[in-house]
Amino acid sequence: MADITAAMVKELREASGAGMMDCKAALNETGGDMDAAADWLRTKGLAKAAKKAGRVAAEGLVAVATSGACGSLVEVNSETDFVARNETFQSMVKDIADISLASKGDLAALLAADYPGAGKSVEAHVQEMVGTIGENMTVRRSASVYVSQGIVSQYIHGQVAAGMGKIGVLVGLESAGDASELDALGRQIAMHVAATRPLAVSLDELDAAEIERERNLLIAEAKESGKPDNIIDKMVEGRLRKFYEEVVLDSQIFVIDGESRVGDVVKKLADKLGTPVTLKGFVRMELGEGVEKGPEEDFAAEVAAVAGKA
Repeated sequence: MADITAAMVKELREASGAGMMDCKAALNETGGDMDAAADWLRTKGLAKAAKKAGRVAAEGLVAVATSGACGSLVEVNSETDFVARNETFQSMVKDIADISLASKGDLAALLAADYPGAGKSVEAHVQEMVGTIGENMTVRRSASVYVSQGIVSQYIHGQVAAGMGKIGVLVGLESAGDASELDALGRQIAMHVAATRPLAVSLDELDAAEIERERNLLIAEAKESGKPDNIIDKMVEGRLRKFYEEVVLDSQIFVIDGESRVGDVVKKLADKLGTPVTLKGFVRMELGEGVEKGPEEDFAAEVAAVAGKA
């Protein structure tokens, strides 16, 4: 067996963009032949995947999987919307969503889980598919909602395939009541969440830092009025109540009927079923939110530059 030196691994890594351990494995497999090792990396899709890894992947799909009292959402990104409409990509995303049910929102556990029929982890399979499909792809995040009894309902907005689209929402209703009745309301609340982007189910669950940030902003705005402090305090408290009604789910006006509070709608169902119904939790996931995409490229200018006309 050829003596594989650190310098050889470094040279192959710089030429291919693949990881050091992959480069070392390639050199071992090919007896130290640099060209053959580069070809080995290409056949495994590793060189291609590494070269694409730095490219921004902000398109893709949000996918949902539910099973009775448990539901999971995943976001799998690609570079272009074109790939998001590729059946191979969609099949992979569906599998990842199904696998995520067992990890209950733990992204590390999801990435380490076995991908069915691949003989490797989810993370390794996605990297292999980067080479196959030809774009950078990442499993960006995973989240779940589960209840001790009741139902976890789902809604996908901008659906491009079954259970996959641009926005995904899960809503958990905990109750011993009729599952079909619970799911009907749960789906409506999930549609509401997709539209209104609440921050918490109840005021008790609202992040204290978020409240303090809003309070400070309102105080600064109120002081611009030049009114006395006691009036400013009342102004701020009134505006905070309005803020809570805008961002706390059970205090929001239900978009389905335009007049009831979401909390009152849940109570109405509990009265109908004759058993308590608790809005246990929700998750809203929108494709690409928070991803810095960078400046849009001028395709015409790029083509002109390549042609030597720019």
